[in-house]
Amino acid sequence: MTSILQTLSCADGYDPESLDAERARQLILDMVSPVEGSERIGVREALGRVLAEDVISPLNVPGHDNSAMDGYAVRFADLAAEGETVLRLAGTTFAGRAFDGRVGPGECVRIMTGGVIPEGADTVVIQETVRTENGRLVVPTKQRQGQNIRRAGEDLRADTPAIRAGKLLHPAELGLIASLGIGEVAVRRRLRVAFFSTGDELCSIGTPLKEGEVYDSNRYTLFGMLTRLGCEIVDLGVVRDDPAAIEAAFREASARADAIITSGGVSVGEADFIRGLMAKLGEVAFWKIAMRPGRPMAFGKIGGSWLFGLPGNPVAVMVTFYAFVRDALLKLSGVMPIEPLPRFRVPCVTPLKKRPGRSEFQRGILFHENGEWKVRATGSQGSGVLRSMSEANCLIVVEHERGNVEPGEPVDVQPFDGLV
Repeated sequence: MTSILQTLSCADGYDPESLDAERARQLILDMVSPVEGSERIGVREALGRVLAEDVISPLNVPGHDNSAMDGYAVRFADLAAEGETVLRLAGTTFAGRAFDGRVGPGECVRIMTGGVIPEGADTVVIQETVRTENGRLVVPTKQRQGQNIRRAGEDLRADTPAIRAGKLLHPAELGLIASLGIGEVAVRRRLRVAFFSTGDELCSIGTPLKEGEVYDSNRYTLFGMLTRLGCEIVDLGVVRDDPAAIEAAFREASARADAIITSGGVSVGEADFIRGLMAKLGEVAFWKIAMRPGRPMAFGKIGGSWLFGLPGNPVAVMVTFYAFVRDALLKLSGVMPIEPLPRFRVPCVTPLKKRPGRSEFQRGILFHENGEWKVRATGSQGSGVLRSMSEANCLIVVEHERGNVEPGEPVDVQPFDGLV
């Protein structure tokens, strides 16, 4: 079997010392595949889960020809080609209560939206275009046969897929499944992700800080981001820069989870034994990605678990997670197809310093002014300034070959709404 490192080394354009951000993302996606395992759960419990099997419609939707508008069901053959037509009102049909009878020549039936088209009728004239005179309906000319009717099976045909496997279930999908009378669905099991932070300088919340220590924030941002993805979380805490402790953490993580995320210890010269342990315990590639923040990164496998070794700086952890890890975890969870996070182009009102030859993910504030969306930088862009992520509502993504951005020039933005 070809190893991970062999596969990576044979990939076109692969250079671990200078890897384009989008290339790194695609390499990771090409390597991972969905985990095995599924369960059947009630529809209300399925929100945010990944569909394991196609949902097959057991019935036509709609189940019968029905009116798309409030109006009158008529026989098109009765309508005059020129001038108005006068019809006799034979009854009324409501949604859920059909007209008991047949529309005969010269008759019409009052019909509400969703009402079953009565036998004999084949056209619906909307109520706004007609008038009544002496208890009879006057229909204007230029009606079209079959207008304003939703046909049986128009939305879904019985025995055809309503939702395909691999779909991440949102509220709309829950409603669609319920509309088919289905109470349970098969979903992929939740992806199990273990994570821990490394570093002697890190302190857990609730412990007094010693000189030179800082509170660990990365486990909390990772917790939030993983929870948003619906993962089953294994938090292994802060692990000191001790080879035995790090090795024990890796072994526990690989035994308990499908994926492992670490923060810190992947830079050259930064606790080098951590890099060595990663390589000792599994197949791990160490990358220098042409991006800022987030240049150093490790990717590979330890035991049966995929490993994502992220930088230690708080902003870099979040940026690299959304640039690389998020999509990989979605694919591991069974989501298909994987679409990149959406971006759109707006003018930037503040100057941005940027060096060509790397992608930059700067924190920005997207705002609406004079009928136009614009963006401005939050200020300090240091990778340790987590406040910049809290103040921002988007990332300003400045492409690889671009240099400085002058005020008024367009840039790509990636909104946070629904993301972080």
